[in-house]
Amino acid sequence: MKRLKKIALVLFILYALLVILAYNFQEKLIFIPSKMPANHEYEFCQYFEEFYLTAEDGAKLNAVHIKQDSAKGVVLYFHGNSGNISHLGHVANLLSRKGYDAIMVDYRTYGKSTGEMSEQALKKDAQLFYNHTLTKYEEDEIVLYGRSFGTGIASGLAADNSPRKLILESPFYSAIELGKHRFPILPIDWLSQYRFPSHEYVKQVKCPVYIFHGTEDAIIPYEQAEDLYAVIPGDNKKFYRIEGGGHNYLQDFDGFKKGMEEVFN
Repeated sequence: MKRLKKIALVLFILYALLVILAYNFQEKLIFIPSKMPANHEYEFCQYFEEFYLTAEDGAKLNAVHIKQDSAKGVVLYFHGNSGNISHLGHVANLLSRKGYDAIMVDYRTYGKSTGEMSEQALKKDAQLFYNHTLTKYEEDEIVLYGRSFGTGIASGLAADNSPRKLILESPFYSAIELGKHRFPILPIDWLSQYRFPSHEYVKQVKCPVYIFHGTEDAIIPYEQAEDLYAVIPGDNKKFYRIEGGGHNYLQDFDGFKKGMEEVFN
């Protein structure tokens, strides 16, 4: 009996240490930023302008504005939890082919952007970029597009504003539910400082919502996208099931290409 108690105590201590480590290092588990030197020169096939916005706490936020003549509108794009703007050439090409300008944003600590991470700061930064976009375009010309982690940003932004459309590629139901899936032994509800309740945001979105998700996504389960779609009120929505698609490279699938044709018609 004493031996069992000792084993139980050791396991409890190890688990407590694991929880403490997860809490203190959760940003490293969530965000995988790829930094760029400040003098890096972006290369895109399209004409573009690089610019910075300054957040209220002094963070410098980097973005690229892809432009073309007689654009149908603009897509404000929020990427996933890894990489940076320099990896988004395929996004710029896609949106340009559809006749749209694009503003592609790097989060704090990503690319050339600076600042300290927090959910509140990321939400404020997104609104700052939306407000900037409103100085260049009418609101009914703005399409919000989020991919993976960026779907939490885009959903919240759409809930607080009135864009033309909201596109969610490989979305999660909420950051909490995704955390529970990835780390089932941890008390995610208590631990997480990043919640991004997309399932609550989409209930407040007034514009059409389009969801793309691969059936073989090993990072964000396909079922989370289905559940998210189910809570969007009304019929002004569409779900694109990308058969055989994983978390990345959905742009290579015919279902994705056809869906983009419909969304950007």
